[in-house]
Amino acid sequence: MNHKNETLRNISVPVLSVLLGLILGAIIMLIFGYDPILGYKSLIEGSVGSSFYIGETLRQATPLILTALGFAVANTAGFFNIGVAGQALFGWLGSVTLAIMFPDLPRMLLIPLCLIGGAVAGAIWAGIAGYLRAYFGTSEVIVTIMLNYTALYISNHMVRNVLTNADDATPRISDNATLRSGFLANITDNSTLHYGLFIAIIMCIVMWIFMNKTTAGYELRAVGLNSFAAEYAGMSAKKNIVMAMVISGALAGLGGSMEGIGNFQNIFVMSSMPSIGFDGMAVSLLGAGNPFGILVSALLFGALKIGGISMPMGSDVPTEVVDIVIAAIIFFVGANYLIRYFMNKFNQPKIKITPAVTAKKEVN
Repeated sequence: MNHKNETLRNISVPVLSVLLGLILGAIIMLIFGYDPILGYKSLIEGSVGSSFYIGETLRQATPLILTALGFAVANTAGFFNIGVAGQALFGWLGSVTLAIMFPDLPRMLLIPLCLIGGAVAGAIWAGIAGYLRAYFGTSEVIVTIMLNYTALYISNHMVRNVLTNADDATPRISDNATLRSGFLANITDNSTLHYGLFIAIIMCIVMWIFMNKTTAGYELRAVGLNSFAAEYAGMSAKKNIVMAMVISGALAGLGGSMEGIGNFQNIFVMSSMPSIGFDGMAVSLLGAGNPFGILVSALLFGALKIGGISMPMGSDVPTEVVDIVIAAIIFFVGANYLIRYFMNKFNQPKIKITPAVTAKKEVN
């Protein structure tokens, strides 16, 4: 019974976080003179109101699923991988670079090559932080933040000086390298939905099996719970630290590949890190690190992102309100102990205290 109650609480916390975020967004709309009902109606219609918008929502969710899975793996092992954005960018760069280098390879060879290349690029970039943490005790938070900026500048240099002749964007990749599908475009009214969605769903299943049904996944969870106890039990904490970061980076790199050969079909000079990295972290937190929770959470974030674009046209509500809603959801997820506290208070059974009956002994 207690296990069922705990499961219910684990589901209730993210649901309440979303509801509270939406309520806060509605209050802000009212304060600034906007109609929240009309605003959210525009958001819903702009995210699932037609086959085109559904396709765009699914496409937006695709890289978020993978970057969130990457963050969740590291987090399960006890590490806060802030570098998901940089690893995703390296995956993006790696996949597009291979697509440009081998444009004439058969599609059945080139697409797997680009995906593997993107995953390997992200894994290497995350492995640096994992190695430094395992063998030198450095903070993975600081290292990954610095590696984010390094990845951004390396990527921009590659675009301007290696992949192009001083241009700000590479040419579009060949049809042999793209994840785009005529079939998916037709059934979603020419949206940019691509086959990467199925890859992301498959990876959710794979990572759930890996984390819950394999020895390696058990060791990662054990290291995350208590690295000293894991070492005492014969597990190599250093090996598992590096492995957790490598897997995390590979998944983030795969998420970046979805943008490179799926959505944008090229890579360009960027002024900041791609949003899929930091949004993926939020998706992971909302999904409580569970692969299937992440899948649902990514769909929600995809709907908010895509639907938010239609809000100014349908209700005059600025798109910044969506960012406020997302920030509020993340805040309430981060403050989930408050939600749990009030839920426990509300569900706490009332205990009747009966006065004790005391008997006096007569002293002869």
